[in-house]
Amino acid sequence: MFADRAKIYVRSGKGGDGHVSFRREKYVPNGGPDGGDGGHGGSVIFEVDEGMNTLVNYRHVRKYCAEDGENGGKKNCRGKNGEDIILKVPEGTVIKEFESGKVIADMSCDNRRFVILSGGKGGNGNQHYATSTMQAPKYAQPGQPAKELELFLELKVIADVGLVGYPNVGKSTLLSRVTNARPKIANYHFTTLNPNLGVVDLDGKKGFVIADIPGLIEGASEGVGLGHEFLRHIERTKVLIHLVDAASTEGRDPIEDIYAINKELEAYNADIVNRPQVIAANKIDAIYTEDGEDPVAKLRSEFEPKGIKVFPISAVSGKGLNELLYCVSDMLAEINEAPTVFEPEFIPDVDIVTGNEPYTVEYDEKANEYVVEGPRIEKMLGYTNLESERGFKFFQDFLKDNGILDELEALGIEEGATVRMYGLAFNYYK
Repeated sequence: MFADRAKIYVRSGKGGDGHVSFRREKYVPNGGPDGGDGGHGGSVIFEVDEGMNTLVNYRHVRKYCAEDGENGGKKNCRGKNGEDIILKVPEGTVIKEFESGKVIADMSCDNRRFVILSGGKGGNGNQHYATSTMQAPKYAQPGQPAKELELFLELKVIADVGLVGYPNVGKSTLLSRVTNARPKIANYHFTTLNPNLGVVDLDGKKGFVIADIPGLIEGASEGVGLGHEFLRHIERTKVLIHLVDAASTEGRDPIEDIYAINKELEAYNADIVNRPQVIAANKIDAIYTEDGEDPVAKLRSEFEPKGIKVFPISAVSGKGLNELLYCVSDMLAEINEAPTVFEPEFIPDVDIVTGNEPYTVEYDEKANEYVVEGPRIEKMLGYTNLESERGFKFFQDFLKDNGILDELEALGIEEGATVRMYGLAFNYYK
């Protein structure tokens, strides 16, 4: 079975404790403190591996721990840093916090490496605490604790075009004909068990990546059949090709099939069904009707007034494929959007670990503005893309959930007032 989801537990390394010791050498009667610092704990890091296309490795091993930092030693000996643990995932993997389902990172496009849990810092040895009045400190700093998290990994394939349709309408045959993909092809009455990706190369046009999404059936969005398992792979696509059996070799009406599939797409994610679509009326070389009705003409009269083009094709012989593929290439050129990337909604180093880090909310009378500062705020801004709608909403929720908005209101902030955070200025509106 194709593995495109997994639940795992990750833990960063604990920082090593600082050491308490004093110099004890001949001819040095009053040796000072010489306790070494603890080493830093290892971090948990995700990296994209171009050679991977499933999450099957995470079905068998579910617990991943970075190494703890070593404790400090005598004679100013610093503890060794813990080894990082690097987890390889296929491109398109979305990492979520398991309990809330919030996105932590989307391993696609430019995001090839992501530190999801940083290791704990090592503690200072007692040498750091010597002063003129306290020349023999008998305490050292403990290392920062380990950080742990339960994650849900979900693979959403990267493709420009999604190929959808009922089982056995010829999706795998079409993909093998127009791309370098080699899916298994047979006259199954059930669906392909995994998405197949292929690259379409066109003379004089920009190529594109197409994904054969396993056959959908009615009720797929509610978990019927395997459709629910694979609908997530359509989420990044820009154009949809509906492949239908124009010859009705299995007795189904191709028009009803298209409406049924659109209904499932809308039930899963209403945004998907509004993306540009074309219809590929397959198996035209097998069309035979006693009443002389042309099923392709019926498809055109039903859907072309709605702006959806219909292309009669034969995936077996290759007839009509050039017209279909060049049209799709032109549609993609008009869209010219970056691939869908899921914005972070949950930042482990901020939302879990640093909950007790201080921040301040103050009113600067001279500048006539409110100032919010602190390491927790700085980290949040460093992780958040304020240019995107979802990123800005995450920023607003952060201010609300952490009581910052309440503190601003307690200071008497009014509509339109300026709030400054590390060089960024915002106007306050309820």
